[in-house]
Amino acid sequence: MEYKVLTNGIKMPMEGFGVFQVRDKEECKESVLNAIRAGYRLIDTAASYTNEDAVGEAVREAIAEGICTREELFITSKMWVQDMQNYEMAKKAIDHSIETLGVEYLDLYLLHQAMKDYFSAWRAMEDAYKEGKLRAIGVSNFYPHVLANFCETVAIRPMVNQIEMHPYFTQEPALKVMEEYQIVPEAWAPLGGGRHNPFENEMVKEIADVHGKTVGQIVLRWNVQRGVVVIPKSVHKTRIEENFQIWDFTLTEEEMQRISSLDLGYQGTAVKHFDPEFVKMCNTRKIHE
Repeated sequence: MEYKVLTNGIKMPMEGFGVFQVRDKEECKESVLNAIRAGYRLIDTAASYTNEDAVGEAVREAIAEGICTREELFITSKMWVQDMQNYEMAKKAIDHSIETLGVEYLDLYLLHQAMKDYFSAWRAMEDAYKEGKLRAIGVSNFYPHVLANFCETVAIRPMVNQIEMHPYFTQEPALKVMEEYQIVPEAWAPLGGGRHNPFENEMVKEIADVHGKTVGQIVLRWNVQRGVVVIPKSVHKTRIEENFQIWDFTLTEEEMQRISSLDLGYQGTAVKHFDPEFVKMCNTRKIHE
């Protein structure tokens, strides 16, 4: 495993396990347990996934089994738009995630979207960070122009920005802005998010054959070599284990460029953040009363 060092000195694993859309509680718990058993130490969830409780159960069971300690884990969650209306609501959301997960602190907490009053929500996160409830704070789905404005405004700059990144949406401009502000890039949907199918791409399959690896392993390795943290998701034990076996080979510069050539720009996105209908949906979606 390789690590990125955040601006506050904390080490963040470069590969983690995501649980987006794993709504069945038992399936989520078992998947997280399988991931921790396979060697993953970064677990990524969110309030809007409605499975923080299942993740917490898996974490406690893994610790009880002696697989890992709490200190070895890097648990991430995110604040949903519904709770980003003012400082007090954001403060309660932070406490609610910590309580639901059944932990004393979160290793990383993110604003899930750049929507509603995310500046007030960030101030609540800054205070929780100072209090030790959050070891690191960051954002998610902040496009370059939004991120730059945010960094020029807030007291504590985000340490991570989690955005969609895969060969069909390489996000090179976003990576440049994050580098400028010393923000660690983290990729959701690193395998294409179901909208694209690199597994059927002949060029990627050819590269996989050269290295004796799977297409999934090649695509994940491509992002890691760009300095991007990846959080692949699966509920299948064999795939969970397979996705973690990316640390024993290196892609050549030519292979990296060939994979990057698949980029479709904004047309390659799975979620259209510039679509007013999507923004309205996020603003009206409730995850709790």
